[in-house]
Amino acid sequence: MIFQTPELTLEDRMVLDEIHTTRSELADFLRAPRRWTGGLRRHALAAAIRGSNSIEGYIVDVDDAAAAVDGEEPLIADEQTFAEIRGYRQTLGYVLAMSADEHFLLDASAIRGMHFMLLSHDLAKSPGSYRTGPIFVHDEAAGAQVYAAPDAITVAGLVDELVASLADDGDDALVQAAMAHLNLVMIHPFRDGNGRLARALQTLVLARRGLAEPTFSSIEEWLGANTPDYYRVLAHTGAGAWHPERDAGLWVSFNLRAHHMQAQTLRGRIRQAVAMWSAIDEVITTHGLPERTGLALYEAALGYRIRRATYLKRAEVEERTASRDLKALVEFGLLAAVGETRARHYVAGTALTPVIAARKDAKTALVDPYPWMQPRLAQPAPSLLP
Repeated sequence: MIFQTPELTLEDRMVLDEIHTTRSELADFLRAPRRWTGGLRRHALAAAIRGSNSIEGYIVDVDDAAAAVDGEEPLIADEQTFAEIRGYRQTLGYVLAMSADEHFLLDASAIRGMHFMLLSHDLAKSPGSYRTGPIFVHDEAAGAQVYAAPDAITVAGLVDELVASLADDGDDALVQAAMAHLNLVMIHPFRDGNGRLARALQTLVLARRGLAEPTFSSIEEWLGANTPDYYRVLAHTGAGAWHPERDAGLWVSFNLRAHHMQAQTLRGRIRQAVAMWSAIDEVITTHGLPERTGLALYEAALGYRIRRATYLKRAEVEERTASRDLKALVEFGLLAAVGETRARHYVAGTALTPVIAARKDAKTALVDPYPWMQPRLAQPAPSLLP
């Protein structure tokens, strides 16, 4: 037996309707080609990679997450950390590619394959192989065991049951994906990487169910920014051990809250992008710059470090043209060069202030659809450890 989908409350259904309405509006808006949608997608994917890995303690800045998206080397992250980030990027890329493949079969082998991609850089962690012994989750800060996974002998059967549950499309896609996440992370079928794999599986279920713009449907960024609440809701749901008979209602509401807040975040980023590009157009016109330089200005205003190789690829220009563009942007004070030779990159210059200000001015506050949830999660979680 695995965790069963709970009956949605009236509040859940109202929030669910709001999420789908918002995402439908955003999908319509994003469907029309615009100069900044590519950058928005890249930023969303980098934020998802960064968020999911931060939950597990692999902390990188947004530039290195973007480097993983672009297949480039990191600027700051150490080799081990970036190997984890790159493995997750590979897994998420596979998820997004296979979601549209009518011949892809989501079964236990696919889940094990995703796990191998995630951890293939560290064969000592047995990537792709189910664990053969007990596994416990410890809270290092509290010095206490907080979760005991089910016996290893039950893992294969439980994963098969999880896969079978995904064949039924009766539940809403957001709810089904949340339950897939919960069951995989609670089964804890592997020695390591269970949380990241569960979050990638959630994104895969959403994409396969046809949720528009799967890159923007992930809640990994939100979970990474709200890690304490993520662990608290798992503790409230599981009560410290494998208890699939427990009600998963709080978990589903938590996920709907994350989707609602993430959708609001995306809507805000679109509003900010429109304002930023209006300011960028003024800057380009004032200085007589080619339109393609807006790509570098937009990402610099978002806080990215601009690398020459990345600009060359994204602007689709020759090396000489890329060097001339970047030199002009530095001369006008729009970018500032940092470092020398191969380590050189560019950050926002003082003359880019109007674009950064346009982004700040377009920012709006988020509205919490479940204002009671955080106080509830702050209460002590039950413990039914064996």
